[in-house]
Amino acid sequence: MILLFFPIFSHLQAQNGIIRGFVYEKETGEPVIYTNVYLYKTSYGAATDVNGYFAITKIPEGTYTLLVTYLGFDTLRMEVNVRENEIITKQLYLEKASYMLEQVQVSAEREEARTETRTSVVKITPKQIKQLPAIGGQPDLAQYLQVLPGVVFTGDQGGQLYIRGGSPIQNKVLLDGMIIYNPFHSIGLFSVFDTDILRNADVYTGGYDAEYGGRISSVMDITTRDGNKTRFSGKVGASTFGANVMIEGPIKKQKEGIGGSSSFILTAKNSYLEQSSKIFYEYIDEDGLPFNYTDIYGKISLLASNGSKVNFYGFSYNDQVNQYQAIADYHWESFGGGTNFLIIPGKTPVLIEGRLAYSQYKISLEEEVNPPRTSSINGFNMGFDFTYFIGKDEIKYGVEILGFTTDFVFSNSVGLEIQQKENTTEKSILKSLFSPLIKKGVF
Repeated sequence: MILLFFPIFSHLQAQNGIIRGFVYEKETGEPVIYTNVYLYKTSYGAATDVNGYFAITKIPEGTYTLLVTYLGFDTLRMEVNVRENEIITKQLYLEKASYMLEQVQVSAEREEARTETRTSVVKITPKQIKQLPAIGGQPDLAQYLQVLPGVVFTGDQGGQLYIRGGSPIQNKVLLDGMIIYNPFHSIGLFSVFDTDILRNADVYTGGYDAEYGGRISSVMDITTRDGNKTRFSGKVGASTFGANVMIEGPIKKQKEGIGGSSSFILTAKNSYLEQSSKIFYEYIDEDGLPFNYTDIYGKISLLASNGSKVNFYGFSYNDQVNQYQAIADYHWESFGGGTNFLIIPGKTPVLIEGRLAYSQYKISLEEEVNPPRTSSINGFNMGFDFTYFIGKDEIKYGVEILGFTTDFVFSNSVGLEIQQKENTTEKSILKSLFSPLIKKGVF
């Protein structure tokens, strides 16, 4: 099907010119998302996506002034000459700036409502998370989600997310396109994600289209940022709950208009609540609170000169509850890794995205009077998405394949071990049409 559509899209290419490319922050090399890129005094323009990519198509031949405007940055102006059947690729860099202005209220909600159907969608950025009062001085996605309507955290061990009445297993969590089976710790106050590395998080509590499948309650699509492409930096933090550290920097520095670049980012979080609670939270339990966790995440990003890029990432999350109410030990561990890529073909207005990932999650309960019980799930997911730009419209289609294995082991009252193991494979094809007046998906 992909081989069939790709030549058709190439044939349908308009006889007008195309301007496409990426917008980056000059200071860090991080993509600038959801900013405006347009041709001055015309109706031709586009907004950048989560990768900082934009594409303006069906442009008549002529000379134009390309403008990029974003709050907190200097406006970028550039003269471009557009010819028929020509694709112009640009990498644009914005510099931070601050000016003293009188009060201005800016809202893109009205314009977005005219172009996209956003039923029950919440877009979350690290800036929004950090604005909320944080428990233990550590802002976290889990704490932000609890203030959203229809979201409840509860469960026997905490960290169970219920959205609009759906069970926790009906929530799909994606981290850079990789499926995460349990993103919250047992204490229920913290997620496995470090706020400092988040680029954005889209939380769908209903109305999501063919791009997402396999769940009926909600979808959390989380994207992490790349490491700093211009300089080395780091961050260390600590509170009564735990400590965290982050380090990032370039492997090959990014230079404006010259070649590609590469970078890395590494974060780690560790809880020492079991020890610190005996000092700071003795009024709750003089024996301390038995919650511990360790989270590690790393990512390497390789960026080509035309904006194409590939990411390699991996994680290890674990959670430990020792002697919960003096009757049981409860713990889980999760690890995985994968890659995703973004390709910009040279001759067609198409954006190609792909991903391949594997992750595993295992949970166990060890009681004093009963044999241990374990449950695990592991699997892979892979997919390719193609986005074709036609003026102000977009056509997106792709394929996805995922497989997973579930394994449940326990012993009954007479010591007989019982095991249930199942293998499942899912395949899906998606096709979506985006336009100023319509957005629909078929699954």
